[in-house]
Amino acid sequence: MKPRDLLLALAVVVAWGVNFVVIEVGLENFPPLLFSALRFFFAAVPAIFILGRPRVAWRYVIAVGLALGVAKFGLLFIAMDRGVPAGLSSLVLQSQVIFTVLFAIVVLRERPRSTQVIGILVACAGMVLIMLDRGLSAPLGALSLVIVAGACWGVSNTVTRHAKPQDTLRFMIWVSAVAVVPLLLLSLLTEGPRADLDALRGIDLTGVGALAYLAFVATLFGFGVWGYLLRQYDASIVAPFSLLVPVVGMGTAWLLRGEAIGVQQAVAAVLIIGGMACTVIPRRTPRTTESDERITTQLASR
Repeated sequence: MKPRDLLLALAVVVAWGVNFVVIEVGLENFPPLLFSALRFFFAAVPAIFILGRPRVAWRYVIAVGLALGVAKFGLLFIAMDRGVPAGLSSLVLQSQVIFTVLFAIVVLRERPRSTQVIGILVACAGMVLIMLDRGLSAPLGALSLVIVAGACWGVSNTVTRHAKPQDTLRFMIWVSAVAVVPLLLLSLLTEGPRADLDALRGIDLTGVGALAYLAFVATLFGFGVWGYLLRQYDASIVAPFSLLVPVVGMGTAWLLRGEAIGVQQAVAAVLIIGGMACTVIPRRTPRTTESDERITTQLASR
């Protein structure tokens, strides 16, 4: 991976890690599905009227909009609203790495390198270590929703990789637009018009700030860059970067929300970072020495 793209991937990691604390704050102001719908509304409007239609087939836009916008974030917000804390959510959601690599192998015929497989296994061991320490403190049903959300993210990654949108920002804006109406309808059906109206009437600067961060930083910047990276590299190279998200997420949750981090979590973070290092080791290519070049020239002249 090029140094610039590596820095972009790390910037997305930070944006998405902080995102979980912002979600937790926003859920204090909005019902979960309404919050998700508003997030995508502000990410899409007015940009869709300025940038025009996406330059990929509509089936890809709709598929990612439903898998990522409606399913992944709808389930994640519901799970966090039901008691899964920000740091733990940031961890469990990274099950998407396993789903992404599996879907890429089956659908896109990608073959991860042995170092990538080892790195993912090491990082997943770190995730399991944290779950054994903290996972039992969260409702099992809500945790299951986060895992399903991770699978939906894996579907989204695979479709985006297959679509290869040339303008990832425009693609993400239209994906956001697709998600708005289904999320609003689901909110009205499950959360009720009264709860939605009360939340909108009582909105304050904290709620506005949370919406702004989710719409512009986590959505447009984060997924715009993520889509660009998936277009440039195999999914098995890009997806493992998200394993660093729980490190940032848990650190931010500890710093801003008082979630405890013990020795076991610290060891797990080291495993995750070590696993990440394995996934970005470049493929080795044989070197051509000066003597090799001389021999090749002599053979070509005969």
